[in-house]
Amino acid sequence: MAWRPPSIGHRPVAVLGAGVLGRRIACSFVAGGYNVHIRDPSAEARGAAIQYIDENKHLYARNVGSSAGAVQPGSYAAFEDIPSAVGEAWLVVEAVPEKIELKIDTFAELDRTTPADCILVSNSSSFKSSLMLDKIANKERRRLVCNMHFTMPPEIRTVELMTDGETEPAVFPFLSDVLAKCGMLPATARKESTGFIFNRLWAAVKREILLILAEGVSDPAEIDKLWEHMFQARVMPCQLMDRIGLDTVAFIEDNYIQERGLDGTRTVDFLRQNYISQGRLGLKSDKGGLYPPATPRRETPKSTAQPDIYCLDVGLGGNLKQIESVATNGKVLRRSGATGQVETLVSGLAAPDGIDISPSTGRMYWTNMGRNLAARNGSVMSARLDGTDVQTLIPEGGVHTPKQAVVVEGQQKLYFCDREGMGVHRIGLDGKNHEVLVQRSAPTSDAGPLAALTSWCVGIAVDTRAGKIYWTQKGASKSSQGRIFRADIDIPAGETASNRSDIEVVFEKLPEPIDLEIDAETETLYWTDRGEHPLGCSLNRAFVGADKGKPEIIARHFHETIGLKLDLGRQQVLVTDLGGSLYSVNVDTGAKEVLFSDDGCYTGVAAAI
Repeated sequence: MAWRPPSIGHRPVAVLGAGVLGRRIACSFVAGGYNVHIRDPSAEARGAAIQYIDENKHLYARNVGSSAGAVQPGSYAAFEDIPSAVGEAWLVVEAVPEKIELKIDTFAELDRTTPADCILVSNSSSFKSSLMLDKIANKERRRLVCNMHFTMPPEIRTVELMTDGETEPAVFPFLSDVLAKCGMLPATARKESTGFIFNRLWAAVKREILLILAEGVSDPAEIDKLWEHMFQARVMPCQLMDRIGLDTVAFIEDNYIQERGLDGTRTVDFLRQNYISQGRLGLKSDKGGLYPPATPRRETPKSTAQPDIYCLDVGLGGNLKQIESVATNGKVLRRSGATGQVETLVSGLAAPDGIDISPSTGRMYWTNMGRNLAARNGSVMSARLDGTDVQTLIPEGGVHTPKQAVVVEGQQKLYFCDREGMGVHRIGLDGKNHEVLVQRSAPTSDAGPLAALTSWCVGIAVDTRAGKIYWTQKGASKSSQGRIFRADIDIPAGETASNRSDIEVVFEKLPEPIDLEIDAETETLYWTDRGEHPLGCSLNRAFVGADKGKPEIIARHFHETIGLKLDLGRQQVLVTDLGGSLYSVNVDTGAKEVLFSDDGCYTGVAAAI
C-alpha cells in the first residue's frame, strides 16, 4: 500500500525535551508556521523553552527566506506529560537525554499514544533509530521512524535525516520539504551510518590529526595554519576539538573504534594518555588542551542575574513614525536587571551612538552623531544613571560624528572616535581638556569617492595596563577593507596627532569592524563587525599580546552588530544590533540569548556591572 503523508492542518509538531537543543528545534518549526507542543517533565525547563521562543522566533524567521513576511509563526505550548503533547501530533521529535534505554521506552510510549500516521524521529547523533525499536513490533509504525539530527539552529541550519532500515523512502523528501520551509538545510543519508554524513567527514579529519600529533609530525598551531590557508577557513580543526572538549572527542571516537574494529592506539589512546589523563580537556579546562590555556578560568559568579543595561536607540528603526523627526528620535534606554523591564531615560536625541558609565561619578556619558551625518554637528552628553541632570560636555558642532565612547575611570577621561572627523579623541569627564590623540587623513582625491571611508574611525578600546589605545577604521560598507589599529595612549614626544609614528595595524581585510573592547587581563580584544554574511554581522575576538592570535568568530548571524560590553564575571558579552535586539552571548560557547527585541535600532551598550 502506497504511503500517504499525514494530514497536517492545525495538528502540532511535538518536541520531547525542552533543553538547549529541544527549544531550538521547537522554535525552528514555529518560525516555519507549524504549531508546536513541547514536552518536558521539568516546569522550569518548560518555562525557559516558552520564553526562548517568545524572544527568538523573529530571529529564526529570517532563515525562512524571501517568503518570511508571508509566514505567520505557529502557536506553541508546553506540557508535562507525553500523551497530552502528542495525542494529535503529525510529527514527534525525540530530544531526550542520550540514554538508549530511555529512548527505547520513549518510542514504545509514542507507539501507544500517537496517531497511526504520525512520523516519529530521533534527534540523536549517537544512536541509530533502529536501536530504539526493540518495543515496537508493528511494521507499519517502524516504517514511520527515522533519525532527524539538528545541529544548532539558527546559527547552524543543517539537519541530517537517516533511515532506521525500514523507513518508507517517501518520508524523506516529505520531511526535507518541511525542513526547507522552516529555513533548515536538510540532507539525507542513503543508508544507516554511525555518524550520519558530516560527522563521518569530521571524524576522519580528527582521526588523521591525532595520528599526525601522535607521530610527532606537526603541532596543532601548524596544522590549523595549513588548514586555514588551504581551505580559506574561519574554523580550524584543532581549535574546534578544544572547544568541543577532548574527552568528548575521545568518547565519540570510541564508538567508531568499537563498530569498525579500528586501532585506537595512536588516536584515542594517545589522546587519553597525553591530554585527558592530565586534565587537558580543552577550553573547559584550566590546563588547556591541544593548545595551551588561553585565559585563566574565572570563578562562577554567585548570581547570574543580569545587571542594569543601558543602550542607545539611534532613532532609525520602525518606531520612527515620521521621517522628518529622525533627528530627534534617538533615546537612552535602560533594561532593569531585576525586572527585565525596559524604560526610556532620555529622549529627543540626534543619532546617539556610543555610551559608557562612570561608577565614581554615578553618571553615563554618550555621543550624538548629529542631525546631519555629512556635517560637523556632533556632540557629547552626560546624565545621572536615572536620566536626570542632562549636561553637555561637547556642544553641537564641537566634533563631527562621534561614535563609540569609553570611560577610563582612573584618568577620569572619556575616549571616543570621530568617524567623518577621522580621529581619536579624549575629554575629561568634567567636559574640560578636549584632545585629539590620532588624526587620520583622507586619501587623495584621485583614489575614488569611497576611499575616504577607509580613514573613518569608529570603535575605541583603551588598555591602561599596556598603555595602548585600539581603534577601528571600518572602510566602505561590506568591502572587507576594515582594519584595527593600535598606538600608545599618549602621543610620542615631539610628534602630533597627525604625524605620530607609533601607529601599527593589528588586523586588516576585515568585513566592517565597528566597536571594540579589550580584556586587559588576558590581552584579548573583542569587536563587533556589521559587514556581509557569513563573516560579518558577527562578534569576534583575538589575542593581541606578544604572539598575536588569529581573529575568531564567537557568534554570528546578527542583524548588523554595533555595540558590545564585556561582562566576564557572568561569562557574557552584551551585544546590540541595528535590527533592534539586545543579546547576551556566552563567551565560552557563543550561544546567543535575546534579552529584548523591538522595533528600535540599537547602537551603543553599557552596563552597571
